[in-house]
Amino acid sequence: MAPNARPTAAKRNREKALVERRQEKEARRRDAKERKQTTGPRLPGEDPDLVGIKLGPQPLADWQVEDVEPTETEP
Repeated sequence: MAPNARPTAAKRNREKALVERRQEKEARRRDAKERKQTTGPRLPGEDPDLVGIKLGPQPLADWQVEDVEPTETEP
């Protein structure tokens, strides 16, 4: 008995998924390349994650601030 010579639906789906992944990867590469070209050169010794941070305690992030109403203190 001869094997089925026609590609199955599963194979077509796998190949379609591969093509989509390749396209997404290429799009990410293009975006990264464009982002690198548009951003200016960094200063030597400057860490972009630390820019704008001052020494000492940092203010709380939005997700850390609780929505507590101030209560009046009694004398």
